[in-house]
Amino acid sequence: MSRNTIRLEAMDPIEVYGAADKNLEALCSYFPELKVVARGNEIILDGKDSDIEEFTIKLNMLMERRLHKTNVTPYDVEDLFDGESSPDRFRLCAESVIVHGNDGKPIKARNLTQQEMVKAYFDNDLIFATGPAGTGKTYIAIALAVRALKNREIKRIILTRPAVEAGERLGFLPGDLKDKLDPYLQPLYDALGDMIPAKRLQEFMAEGTIQIAPLAYMRGRTLDRACVILDEAQNTNLGQLKMFLTRMGCDAKFIVTGDMSQIDLPNKKDSGLLKGIELTKNIKGVSTIFFKNEDIVRHPLVSKIVKAFEKMEQA
Repeated sequence: MSRNTIRLEAMDPIEVYGAADKNLEALCSYFPELKVVARGNEIILDGKDSDIEEFTIKLNMLMERRLHKTNVTPYDVEDLFDGESSPDRFRLCAESVIVHGNDGKPIKARNLTQQEMVKAYFDNDLIFATGPAGTGKTYIAIALAVRALKNREIKRIILTRPAVEAGERLGFLPGDLKDKLDPYLQPLYDALGDMIPAKRLQEFMAEGTIQIAPLAYMRGRTLDRACVILDEAQNTNLGQLKMFLTRMGCDAKFIVTGDMSQIDLPNKKDSGLLKGIELTKNIKGVSTIFFKNEDIVRHPLVSKIVKAFEKMEQA
């Protein structure tokens, strides 16, 4: 056991500790075996040398962040631990942790195709990801977006889906417009809920940092410094897909996911996803990832079910 004293010389302690010492409490929560006592501009540490060294490094990083921000919060402390390596380092190791979930479980690419999608994200500004249900296309896309938000690489996440009916008439669903649309967007809420605490997610959505909306709401917008994900893109026609892709602003990343075996349009030939992929395949900065049945990461039965349906449709 060792003791060390850190003195904050050039900064008001409250700028680092936060209101009611919330930042300091958040930092201490990552060091359960370290005794931390703050007295004015001094922090006294008692514990293992390794914990003292790591605590000091993280505190210095927090103070450095304060120099570039109006204030720091417990979420900045969270970023010091959950904001993974820089994009350049991450690009070299596509199997690295993308982000940590709410339970601390690391979220990472689980197969080679997901790793390919992660690498494509850092090398391109527009990514198409197509393939059967259960391959993790949307989940990986949202994980990459959450990571970018935590690392301050973007200022907002925008998730959208076409509100195309799959067996139920929209008008028969109860509630107002939001209530009617929420069932279509629920898979996006579910993925976000795995990665961002519920209270913080509500705050992000209330302030517009995270936006979830049907595709029609994208018209007329220019989306700068955002990660924008279009899910279920097989249910868009070519005009809708063009409208979405031309929303791209400066420093934006666009990810389009879809499954051509689950087209809910009245005329399946109206789907614009494959046409859009074909039209953009030779444009620099655009990448297409094709997931296969072997990439399914849900229950083992899902892969067998998909194959059974494909066999019937080909008969």
